[in-house]
Amino acid sequence: MTAMDATSTGTTRAGTRTGPGVEVCGSDRPLLARHVRLTFCRTRQRRILLHPETVVVLNGSGAAILELCDGRHTVAEIVTELGTRYRAVPGDEVRRFLTRLVARRWMELTDG
Repeated sequence: MTAMDATSTGTTRAGTRTGPGVEVCGSDRPLLARHVRLTFCRTRQRRILLHPETVVVLNGSGAAILELCDGRHTVAEIVTELGTRYRAVPGDEVRRFLTRLVARRWMELTDG
C-alpha cells in the first residue's frame, strides 16, 4: 500500500469507530467505509481499493483480508478463515493492516 495521510473524507455509520489512534482487536467487526470500494481491475488483473482520487493496487493477502471485511466477521474470525486457506496467518499482521486502514478512515469498526 502507498503511504497516505489520514483523510476526513466521507461519513461514518452510527456506532462505528475510525480514525488515527483507534486500535483493532479480535472482537471488532471491520467494514469498508462508505466512500471506499473494493473492486477488480481488469487492466491490472488484480483487486483494487478505490477511494476518492486514490487507487490502491492490493496484493493477494490484502485483497483476501478485505474480502472478509463485511461487518459480520470479527477480526479473529478473519484470521481463522485466512489460516484455513493459507496455513499460517499472523494475526498481528492482519490487525496492523486493518489499523492502517482505520487510521486513514478507509475502514470502520463495530464492536463484536
